[in-house]
Amino acid sequence: MSRNRQRKAPQQPLSQLRIIGGDWRGRRLQFAPVEGLRPTGDRLRETLFNWLQFRLPGARCLDLFAGSGALGLEALSRGAAVVDFVELNRRAADTLRAQLQLLDTDRGTVHHQGALDFLAGDRGPYDIAFLDPPFAADLWQPSLAALRQRLAPDARVYVETPRDTPLPLPECWRVEKEKRAGQVCMRLLTLA
Repeated sequence: MSRNRQRKAPQQPLSQLRIIGGDWRGRRLQFAPVEGLRPTGDRLRETLFNWLQFRLPGARCLDLFAGSGALGLEALSRGAAVVDFVELNRRAADTLRAQLQLLDTDRGTVHHQGALDFLAGDRGPYDIAFLDPPFAADLWQPSLAALRQRLAPDARVYVETPRDTPLPLPECWRVEKEKRAGQVCMRLLTLA
């Protein structure tokens, strides 16, 4: 090999997450170690899915900034009818597709595109949406505005932000539940 030839940087190995409830409880799944990707931790997911436990069976869900897919995979494990996973990063989307194949489920679909582009389409209506964008991107407001038209009546939207980030909401939204844990604030919203 010539010295002038550049070596391709090795890809980082895949990271792991654990499904904490439902049919796939205890299953360890892999996700791509993409910069800025931070799967929702076990304790936060446990709280969130306690909030949603009676709404999940048969629900149509949207994991809008899917990343690792932790929220959507947990929803499928706990009885959601379908989950649309939206992820812009190609490696994360491909890894998520591989995990769905490993779980042998056809109830999850991965869409490799930006969240706002996806919401501009005609998909939905969704009963539950998970909104956990990269914190540095500040996409909460435009995502909530676009998401409103894609929700079923009485839908719930989970929003995760940095702990001290205010989330001004238009009058059409109401905070049903809110909790701060560590460096994160989690909110469950409904349409007023």
